[in-house]
Amino acid sequence: MLTPEACGQPHRKALGATGLQARPGHDRLTEVEFYWQEGVREHWLRFGKPVASRICDRRRRVECYAPGQVFGLVRWASNDYGTVLSRLDVLLAVTEGEPVTRFPQVTPGADVLLSVTGWRKVRRVFGLIDAIEALGIDPCDVAPDHWRHIHNRLIAAETPRSYSSERHRAWLARKALQS
Repeated sequence: MLTPEACGQPHRKALGATGLQARPGHDRLTEVEFYWQEGVREHWLRFGKPVASRICDRRRRVECYAPGQVFGLVRWASNDYGTVLSRLDVLLAVTEGEPVTRFPQVTPGADVLLSVTGWRKVRRVFGLIDAIEALGIDPCDVAPDHWRHIHNRLIAAETPRSYSSERHRAWLARKALQS
């Protein structure tokens, strides 16, 4: 279980009817707990650039992300009969006070850009991430809309459009205009 001080932050109290928002006006880090028990339950980062990290014990570590950072969280679990969970989630750390989706191991939550379950879909998204990296683009810097596009296309059993250098330049120009 995450402690409020995992990344050097004081305890934060949830506000609002849903308990999913914190005090506005303060940028807080999003904390992600990773657990590793070889062959039983394994969580790892497919991509992302944590701003802080802490090892809790031999099996657990906590990584922290600043608002606006995108990261890919992979969760896998098995039992005596084989794999019971294969999941990849691309998440966006949000500014405190923004609505979030509650998510296991992620405190206080995040904006879910892509979520796939099942090894076949996870492997397919791994291939799309590899194609983005082959262009020399860090998956952390890909337009959030593209991750949502991939999610929606996979849910509809359609082929997602590939990400291109031109699309990436357009995203960077749009991002510069918005800031």
